[in-house]
Amino acid sequence: MSNSSESASTRPLRVAIVGAGPAGVYAADILTKSSGVKDGDFEVSIDLFEAYPAPYGLIRYGVAPDHPRIKGIVNALHKVLDRGDIRFLGNVTYGRDLTLHDFRAFYDAVIFSTGAVKDADLNIPGIELQGSFGGADFVSWYDGHPDVPREWPLDAREIAVIGNGNVALDVARMLVKHPEELLSTEIPDNVYRGLKSSPVTDVHVFGRRGPAQVKFTPLELRELSHMNDVDIVLYPEDFEFDDASDDAIRSNNQIKTMVNTLTNWLVEEHAESENPSSRRLHLHFLHSPVEVLDDGTGKVGGIKFERMQLDGTGNAKGTGEYIEYPVQAVYRAIGYHGSALDELEYDAKRGVIPNEGGRVLDGDGNPVPGIYATGWIKRGPVGLIGHTKGDALETIGFLLEDRLSLPPAENPDPQAIIDLLEERGIEYTTWEGWNKLDAHEAGLGAAWTGPEGLDHVVRERIKVVPREEMIRISRA
Repeated sequence: MSNSSESASTRPLRVAIVGAGPAGVYAADILTKSSGVKDGDFEVSIDLFEAYPAPYGLIRYGVAPDHPRIKGIVNALHKVLDRGDIRFLGNVTYGRDLTLHDFRAFYDAVIFSTGAVKDADLNIPGIELQGSFGGADFVSWYDGHPDVPREWPLDAREIAVIGNGNVALDVARMLVKHPEELLSTEIPDNVYRGLKSSPVTDVHVFGRRGPAQVKFTPLELRELSHMNDVDIVLYPEDFEFDDASDDAIRSNNQIKTMVNTLTNWLVEEHAESENPSSRRLHLHFLHSPVEVLDDGTGKVGGIKFERMQLDGTGNAKGTGEYIEYPVQAVYRAIGYHGSALDELEYDAKRGVIPNEGGRVLDGDGNPVPGIYATGWIKRGPVGLIGHTKGDALETIGFLLEDRLSLPPAENPDPQAIIDLLEERGIEYTTWEGWNKLDAHEAGLGAAWTGPEGLDHVVRERIKVVPREEMIRISRA
C-alpha cells in the first residue's frame, strides 16, 4: 500500500479517539460536522475506543445516579453515536490491548480523551487511616464501576466530606439520603443493599473558603433540599463575606443565587428544629483540614481543622484557632487527577498530557505529529461537561489545520483494526452491543419487584456491574 500523502488525501481521513465520554463523543461529532466534511472537500472515518464495554465515560461512572441532568446528557450523546457515522469499539484498553504503534499503523490521527478518574491527593497526617477514602473511589462504587470491589465499608455514624465542589455534594448526598429514594435511579442492587445497611446520622461537608466561594452549582445545591427526612444544618459563624465576596455576589447571578439559598436555609433552620429528621447534612465553611485523628486502633476517630478567615480577595488565611469533630469516616473530594498514558509525556503535577491547544507535545516541547488531546486529560479536571465542547472545537480546529501534513496510516482499511482485535482475542463491544446491554438494563428495571412498602417504585433500569456479564450481553 502506498504511504504517500496523495493516497491519504483521496481516501477518508482515519481518526481514532481514545475515550468515549462526553469529551470523546463531542470531538467525534464536531469533526463529522466540520465545514470541510460538510462541503465534501474530504471524508472522515472515525473509530471511538473505550476501555469499558459501555460508552459515556464519567457520565456513566462519575456522576451521582440521581443527578437531574444526567438523562439529558446521555440522550444527547446517544443521538450522536446512534447516527451510525462514528464506530464505537468498547472493552479495548489503550496501552494493554492496543499500543500507540498500533494506532499509528491504522490511523492518520489519534485524539486522547481519557479524562481523569483518580482522586487528587490530600497530604495531611492520618489521611491513610482505615475509614479514610477518596471521593472518586466511592463514586465508582455507587455507580457500579466494573473494576472496583462490590462491597463498601459503610459503618460510620458521623462522616466528614472534604471539598466544596459538585463531587463533594454528590458524595455527601449519596451518604445521607435514604436509599429508598435512590431506587428510581439505575443504582445496582449491591449499592442499594450497602447504603441500606449504613447507620449514618450526620454527614459534614467542609470547605476552606466562604459561602460566596463555593465551587458547586445552584442545581447541585437545590438537590440537597429535595431529600426526605434529612435536615440541612448551617452555622452563623461560617457566614463571612469580604469585599471580593460582595463583588462576586453583585456581579455573578449564580453566586448570588447560591448565597441567597444558603442564607435563607440558615434563617429557616430554627423553625424546623421542633420536628427533627433522623439524618442531618451539615455544611461548614472556612475550615481547612489539618489532620485526620486516630481512634487508637488505626481507624478514623475524628478530624481536626484550622478556622479560616477571608483576606479581602476571596482567599482564606488561617486564624490559628483549631477545632475537632468526632467522625468515623473521611471522604476527600477535592478534585480529580488524570493518569499517565503509555508512550506519551505526562505532567504529574497537573495530571495532564502536555499539549498546546490540544496538540500533544514531546519531551522537548514540540508537537507530536498526528497526536491530540481533548477534555480533562488536556486541560485538567475543571469545569462542567458543557466546557468540553469548546475544548473539542479547539483541538479539532488544530487537527484540521494539520490535516494535509499528518503522518498517513499504513493500513487505513477500517476492517484492518477489527482483524487485529480479533487476532489478539480482544472481546471488543460495539454500538449494537451497547443497545443490547441498554435494553437488558431497562428490562431489569421493568422486571424489578420491590419489598413490601416499596411496590409503588418504578425502576427505569438497573445497571449491570460485572464486566464479564456486560461483555456477554453485548456480544450475544
